[in-house]
Amino acid sequence: MFLLRFVTILALSCGLSLARAEPLVLLTENLPPFNMSASGNNFARDDNVTGISADILRAVCERAEVDCQLILRFPWQRVYQQTLDDAGYGLFSTARTSEREKLFKWVGPIASNDWVLFAKGDSAIQLGALEDARRYRIGGYKGDAKTQFLLDKGIEVQTALRDTENVRKLERGQIDLWVTSDQAGRFVARQEGMENLKVVQHLHKADLYLALNLQTPDELVQKLQRALDSLRADGALKSIEARY
Repeated sequence: MFLLRFVTILALSCGLSLARAEPLVLLTENLPPFNMSASGNNFARDDNVTGISADILRAVCERAEVDCQLILRFPWQRVYQQTLDDAGYGLFSTARTSEREKLFKWVGPIASNDWVLFAKGDSAIQLGALEDARRYRIGGYKGDAKTQFLLDKGIEVQTALRDTENVRKLERGQIDLWVTSDQAGRFVARQEGMENLKVVQHLHKADLYLALNLQTPDELVQKLQRALDSLRADGALKSIEARY
């Protein structure tokens, strides 16, 4: 007991996070319905972090008998960088892109995400091809893989720190199109009181993963992957998805 108190005091005096005492700290953001705060706030931990991916990873950790702490914070770039820098950290729900492939170790897929361009439901916009989108004002989420997908193609995107800002901009006519995911975008829009959206372009279907810091032992990565695979085989993942 004395040793535990000494370590705690030492950690606090050095400015260290006590969360680091956990074998794995899994970081995320508000990306409903995949991961979100039960209260709607930009900070939550453990049981107050909900959503398809959060519930799946909670089940994965339980089956793998790995002690995991779930923490939701804002903004995405902050938790992304912390996972890159610090051993013992993971990040979800993360698109596994070619640019990110060698930056992390991966467990998944845990869910699937359809990338789209939304317009207002009564918009006359029709796109024959993605290149046609260049003529329009597009809103996206800063640091997001979907936004980067368009930027990499030389298509200009107005970025916002919160995706809810894009919903309001679309509603007010400040942007013409919104790059987001079909599932998450509709969920966020409903929360903002906007139901009338239409997909004008399908961009990509991305599997979502748990991205782990490169110092994560391979044995632990494999243990988590086996647990996920067994849950999928049991039908548990479909049951979780059905709740949302």
